[in-house]
Amino acid sequence: MLSGNLSGKILKFAIPLAATGILQQLFNAADIAVIGRYVGENAMAAVGSNSPLTALIINLFTGISIGANVVIARFIGMGRKKDVRRTVHTSLLVAVVSGVIFGAVCELLSRPILSLLSIPDSVFEMALLYFRIYIMGLPVILLYDFASAIFRSRGNTRTPLLCLTVSGVVNVILNLFFVLVLKMTVNGVALATVIANLISSALLVFFLVREKSEIKVHLRALRVDFKILKEMVKIGLPAGVQGMVFSFSNLIIQSSINKLGANVMAGSAAAFNIEIFAYYVINSFGQACTTFTGQNYGAGKPSRCRRVLMLSLVMDMVATVAMSIGILIFGKQLLAIFNGDPAIIETGMVRLKYILTMEFVNVLIEVLSGFMRGFGYSFVPALICTFGICGVRIGWIYTVFPHHQTFPTLMTAYALSWAVTALAMIAAYQFMKRTHLRSFFSKSQ
Repeated sequence: MLSGNLSGKILKFAIPLAATGILQQLFNAADIAVIGRYVGENAMAAVGSNSPLTALIINLFTGISIGANVVIARFIGMGRKKDVRRTVHTSLLVAVVSGVIFGAVCELLSRPILSLLSIPDSVFEMALLYFRIYIMGLPVILLYDFASAIFRSRGNTRTPLLCLTVSGVVNVILNLFFVLVLKMTVNGVALATVIANLISSALLVFFLVREKSEIKVHLRALRVDFKILKEMVKIGLPAGVQGMVFSFSNLIIQSSINKLGANVMAGSAAAFNIEIFAYYVINSFGQACTTFTGQNYGAGKPSRCRRVLMLSLVMDMVATVAMSIGILIFGKQLLAIFNGDPAIIETGMVRLKYILTMEFVNVLIEVLSGFMRGFGYSFVPALICTFGICGVRIGWIYTVFPHHQTFPTLMTAYALSWAVTALAMIAAYQFMKRTHLRSFFSKSQ
């Protein structure tokens, strides 16, 4: 990351990372596809209604794992191997302990939490069952996220992809076995997901134990270094809040979608599991920008940091537009995989058109956020997203939607919130460059 051609290295980093996210979503989509095909639309709606909620919970800790990524990358750039090892061991222990504690709390509060989402009575008990089983796997989900962040800090995005591929295949096989052979419903796909996450996290830890570099894990050395943890949280918590803001706004929108009936819920769930492929492309370049910036900032290379930003923006924009066009062209065929009902497919296409035609704006938000996080500035992007994403969407739902209670009205909130947030993010980047990082960027190479 610190020398040589950047464009090829960013692609080598981003493509496996995007593939990991897409593959992960494919396996999540397999849950809904199996349920939609072999159980029914109510079960499909039950699983789909959980997506924004589980994302809300996981994104907080995914953000903190990004903090670990930035801290490790910066230490690598500085050549501080001892601090790298301390951060690695702190990260893994924090992941497991946080997963156990937060998972237990969510289990205890699962019914009141889901009661807030306006889920129809015909769907509620199945949604609750899926959530309670899924959340039992929170410790291994977080362990996978943090272990992946450790590998990413050294530029290795291939190992997490390999581990996810193995566990994902197991997930699909178990989905079919539990639903078709054992005649289970949402509990079958939830259990399959937990087992698959256990396998992927165990594989990553296995490879970390066998690693030869400074990120090698010694199980007996697992302990929390609170000074390191403070730095991880300082960078990662705002990033987690930013992810939670996205998810919280989606949760508010999902609550309104739930009021429009099971068909709309099912169509929206199917479309979400397709459109998010484009988001994983966007996010992969944002994370590449964070990691490359973190290492080059640690090594004191300002011109290289500038080039990282420019290349990440250009390549992300091209890849996102291409992905969005491809999904729109084959949208109906992709939606039919989940459920062949024409009404559900039509609803899904409405969502795809509203989201994907404006997805390119999200590139600016993700890459500029990632760039600022690479320097350790996470609070401002999180604050902007809180007001720009969450504020605009909630305002729209409580002012415009009550007067026009249609699915297209809800979907308009996405494009509007992205536009407002992107403009604010550009202004924040310009301000940061001219103030906090002025002395860094004035250095000559």
